[in-house]
Amino acid sequence: MKRITLFLIGFLLSFTHSFVHAEVTLPRVIGNNMVLQRDMQVPIWGWASPGEEITITLNTDDEATKPLFSTTVVADAEGNWRTKLSAMDAGGPYTLKISGSNTLELTNILIGEVWVCSGQSNMEWSVRASKDNETEIAAANYPSIRLFDVPRRPSGLLQDDVEADWSETTPETIENFSAVAYYFGRKLYKNLNVPIGLINTSWGGTRIEPWTPPAGFDSVPTLESISKEIQEAHANYRQQLPEKMKEIEAWIAETREALETDARLTQIPENRHPLRHQARPTGLYNGMVYPIVPYAVRGAIWYQGESNLRDGMLYHKKMKALINGWREVWEQGDFPFYFVQLAPFNYGGWIGDPFFLPQIWEAQTATLSVPNTGMAVTTDIGNLKDIHPRNKQEVGRRLALWALAKTYGRDDVTYSGPLYKSMTVEGNIIRLSFDFVAGGLMARDGESLTWFEIAGGDKQFVEAKATIDGDTILVSSNTVANPVAVRFGWHQNAEPNLVNKEGLPASPFRTYQW
Repeated sequence: MKRITLFLIGFLLSFTHSFVHAEVTLPRVIGNNMVLQRDMQVPIWGWASPGEEITITLNTDDEATKPLFSTTVVADAEGNWRTKLSAMDAGGPYTLKISGSNTLELTNILIGEVWVCSGQSNMEWSVRASKDNETEIAAANYPSIRLFDVPRRPSGLLQDDVEADWSETTPETIENFSAVAYYFGRKLYKNLNVPIGLINTSWGGTRIEPWTPPAGFDSVPTLESISKEIQEAHANYRQQLPEKMKEIEAWIAETREALETDARLTQIPENRHPLRHQARPTGLYNGMVYPIVPYAVRGAIWYQGESNLRDGMLYHKKMKALINGWREVWEQGDFPFYFVQLAPFNYGGWIGDPFFLPQIWEAQTATLSVPNTGMAVTTDIGNLKDIHPRNKQEVGRRLALWALAKTYGRDDVTYSGPLYKSMTVEGNIIRLSFDFVAGGLMARDGESLTWFEIAGGDKQFVEAKATIDGDTILVSSNTVANPVAVRFGWHQNAEPNLVNKEGLPASPFRTYQW
């Protein structure tokens, strides 16, 4: 009876620490077919009986060869153990053996580059639902690109594990995997020629707050109210537990009697943590990110923002919280974090203001001030009638350009379109300067530049003429004699044609903060 009671209470209260383990166990992210991150120490962790000695050995398939790595650790008083493999070059396949009271043998392990891929529906969007899906699925034979797909699972408390497994990329495994993640990984694989591991943890329709750990909110003073919300939710939950446990214990006694007498069964008392929801702060971090920490990764890619569309520049603060928080819990320093700027879309009456989206674009652009970040602009590959544009190949490619240039040091890669830098007023003309001009500025369709507007002191914007002058753009209007500001692509329907000669589009911007 006591054992049943403890089991049910533990399950219902979502305790995150394991009970005493009779056997050595591992989190599912450490398993057959996984890719381990090259060139850095790799954490390996799990659970066992308290005080148990665990031996970890990494071998080649040739048993006669000396192990690449071998060490012994002792499980702590709670049964947790952890070690780190030495930094290694790309290669494989290898076998990882973990031995204690039992022995686990993990096979077909590769060493290469590992990336976490997260966000809402445009990151979750599958290869099967994307452009050229049949051709892409049929061609997906990449045994060295490995996939780990985290299932949807919100939680109010930290979870140690997820129900998922690593798999090789085949037509059967790729069709429901994240298209952006796959095309990003495929581009890296073809350029780096090393194994690639992709961990997809995404959920359509979710805000940024559920993906963010408490440490992230704590790092941004503007978000103090969210930090307090999290603290109060945990405090209230803990305060209510004693009474809830009494209810559960009473239910167990009643249920035992009902089973013995064949009486009517009653429902288990609900014990829902207030943060156990995909819309609550930390709810997805707890259930869908924490279980893969501290698995060694090179960096992260992120595609989200539609559900935070009304946030404006506050979204920049929330992005900082997410990035800071992930970097703190992973303990790998300022690892690369590359994200997608949302595509144009006619939200219509959904949000009621065509300028909400440009303000999110502005917030995303501002996030480039966070060290070691990058942004893929998608104003030219959206679909005004579909919030889920199908051309995920190009989205993945543009994210990979940032990684190839900034993470992997490829000097020959142009990775960004023009980003607004500064303006000067020259009589009735405003001259705009840009970063990332690369080979030069141009209109991608060969027509006049579109979506430029100019305003005078009355702050009333009118359509403007824009012409390329070397690496700058001259903006003017016959109706504005004394201009003071310019905006570009400042509308949810904007699909402007300004690009650099490498074909990467300019990000929307405004030169004022009225």
